[in-house]
Amino acid sequence: MRTVTLPVAYMPLVDAAPLIVAREMGFDHAEGISLDLQPAPSWSSLRDMLAFGHVDAAHLLSPIPVAMALGLGGIATPLSAVSVLSLNGNVIGVGTNLAGRLADLGYGFDFKDAEAAGAGLAKAASDVLVFGVPFPFSMHVELLRYWVAGTELASKQVEIRTVPPPLMAQALATGEIDAFCVGEPWGSVAVDDGVGTLLLPGRAIWTCAPEKVLAVRNGWAETEPHLLGSLMRTVWRAGRWLSNPESRTTASEMLSRKAYLNVSPELIDRALMGDFTISGLGEQRHVEGFVEFFDGAATFPWRSQAKWVAHQLAIRNGLDAGIAERQAAKVFRSDLYRRELQSLGVETPGASEKLEGALTESTAVASTNGSLILPRNVFFDRRVFEPTG
Repeated sequence: MRTVTLPVAYMPLVDAAPLIVAREMGFDHAEGISLDLQPAPSWSSLRDMLAFGHVDAAHLLSPIPVAMALGLGGIATPLSAVSVLSLNGNVIGVGTNLAGRLADLGYGFDFKDAEAAGAGLAKAASDVLVFGVPFPFSMHVELLRYWVAGTELASKQVEIRTVPPPLMAQALATGEIDAFCVGEPWGSVAVDDGVGTLLLPGRAIWTCAPEKVLAVRNGWAETEPHLLGSLMRTVWRAGRWLSNPESRTTASEMLSRKAYLNVSPELIDRALMGDFTISGLGEQRHVEGFVEFFDGAATFPWRSQAKWVAHQLAIRNGLDAGIAERQAAKVFRSDLYRRELQSLGVETPGASEKLEGALTESTAVASTNGSLILPRNVFFDRRVFEPTG
């Protein structure tokens, strides 16, 4: 079968798994396309590869297309997030010296209580606390700022610096940063290198944070609807395959290859299984649903998710929050998701927005086939975000 080659950019992270699996398992060929996966050295270069037409699609930080729609970041190419590639998958960690001070204060490193972690870190840290993050417009930044503002860390001067994910451990070792928020496996690399201790999983701050999206240029989506549909179905099939627990060992081996993440399968397995070594002492912690690629409508691009990101960006950048939310809603394309995946009989929600943070337990909701159950969706401070109209 003849296929059309689609260049797609990605960063070497565990949450690039749907694209890597799609290629390795042949889900792309089944849809008549061939994914030409191109790694990027940084999020800025990846964004530019997509914006300037060097690739047709990208594994992208969910806030980037929202920020661009709001006129932030200096590049105005209109992008669409046509599906969510992953929920969660980040870790917050600290350097070993800071971890030692936390331990001296009696902190237990439970790896789940965001409020207690904030209180402990506020006592252990110096007046200025420097965090490394992969990019200014990222869920890493949004989760960090939300966490800091809602805990005793608000009393500290917190600085955020950009560090490419593969260099995060090195930046910690040299003292360039005190702590970090990064996607796996790079937090675990810091632990194994003996320079860091993990403090929290990102989902301890928000259980359903949209971490990465499948993004395309609006113009390409309009001129190549058939290729867009093939790409979306390919990635959806890969996410479904990843949702099977029996697939995870194979997935870890795929992602570990030199062409992709170039780290040991065991490091990748920690994220996929949710079983973490959090310190050089070998302490183990389990995080159920650490990263999610499929279940509970995880891949659906909720407009309310985009509005939450826009609301945070608007507050910090002096923009009108209502206008920003309306602009952001056009970026997360629930309409294209429904249109292109209906041929597979995909279960889609009846609505395109929801109250973010309002589900304290798994809840059945209206959907195309009447069997959709959304997972628990809460912020650590139990606040609820209601998007504007």
